[in-house]
Amino acid sequence: MAEILVLAEHSGETVKKVTLELLTLARRFGEPAVVWVGPGAEGGRGRLAEFGAAKVYVADGAGLDDYVAAPAAEVLAALVSRVSPAAVLVAATPEGKEIAGRLAVRTSSGVLTDAVDLTPATDGAGLVAEQSIFGGAIIVQSRVRTGTPIVAVRPNSAAPEPAPGAATLEPVSVELSEAAKAARITERVVAQRGERPELTEASIVVSGGRGVGNAENFALIEKLADSLGAAVGASRAATDAGWYPHQFQVGQTGKTVSPQLYLAVGISGAIQHRAGMQTSKTIMVINKDPEAPIFELADFGVVGDLFNVVPQLTAEIAKHKES
Repeated sequence: MAEILVLAEHSGETVKKVTLELLTLARRFGEPAVVWVGPGAEGGRGRLAEFGAAKVYVADGAGLDDYVAAPAAEVLAALVSRVSPAAVLVAATPEGKEIAGRLAVRTSSGVLTDAVDLTPATDGAGLVAEQSIFGGAIIVQSRVRTGTPIVAVRPNSAAPEPAPGAATLEPVSVELSEAAKAARITERVVAQRGERPELTEASIVVSGGRGVGNAENFALIEKLADSLGAAVGASRAATDAGWYPHQFQVGQTGKTVSPQLYLAVGISGAIQHRAGMQTSKTIMVINKDPEAPIFELADFGVVGDLFNVVPQLTAEIAKHKES
């Protein structure tokens, strides 16, 4: 069975959710083999094994962690030449897309980005990537016909499914080229994180939109989110207006989320926003406009003024937690 290389997204020893999604997709086509660049592989091995990784190629030599994107691309290129994988899967993050592009050039292969699903080709050769375009209005199917298929998969496109794997650690040594050393990391700053979960990995997300009115009113959204142990999101209209930081934007040009519960508060449901949250398992909407397009996606909807509904909902949740 051919190997499918999966580039691990991790923070130290912590394996990010998108890596588990990629492993789940990889198992459809062959034997998943994770490529881990940097330290922490030993600590992350158990999680990778839980989701079917047969092997973990570990590249944590001196200098690999000192440069941007290029080292990962060169490690992957060396492995593509060595093991001839059936495909290479990376996360469609800004860094992941850059790595995919660099790898495609180095291996003379085709690259597909922002895939939302992967299926076997009907002729039995290779894989077909589904891509969501025009804000999710159209799904297209693409495949690579030259070299090794390199696919960047959008986070939260697949549900991680556990499957046992050996996750055998195998060291990989790569001598970086001078070109890979062109951009060097000179400083690292640890981002200050609150108690809320990370937006793309949260099981509950509460998002506010234009209907919130201003930055100060986002305190209502935050209070509701905190009562549920949820992450806070925002529509593009809200972030463009400066009411909430851009890193919390949910949508086609923001982050894609797929939580168990998504609460859209004061969001009309423009196609740009829907593209980033429409795969959520349960969608609840609060909007005073009964004709708002977001209601088309809603499992539960409340037609009402969010400034009345949200405080009552927050209070009821608090009562339920106390009882």
